Amino acid sequence: MVSFLISWLVSAVVLIVVSYVVPGFTVTTFTAALIAALVIGVVNAVVVPILNLIALPLNIITLGLFSFIISALGLLLAAQLVSGFAIAGFWPALLGALVIAIVNTAVGLLGGRSFA
Repeated sequence: MVSFLISWLVSAVVLIVVSYVVPGFTVTTFTAALIAALVIGVVNAVVVPILNLIALPLNIITLGLFSFIISALGLLLAAQLVSGFAIAGFWPALLGALVIAIVNTAVGLLGGRSFA
């Protein structure tokens, strides 16, 4: 349970960091970041694997880079579901997906876990 709470908080902080780095990626409050982190976790657990399976041929052709597009679509879906979390279009979502992947890699190297 403690591990889940820590992952949830780390994910919310990652979203706030991304909102400062990526223009068009907006998180208004920490509460919105917490809710967005939960929604993104659910979207990543349910919707993104289905999209990855459907897009498997494109993922193979692009050597996995199409996964970032699918992640961006997942972020756009989450932004539609959470008030206080907004993304101004596809390109900010794609850049946000890239920054989230980089920050999650850094957090993972430090021994933490994030589900944003």
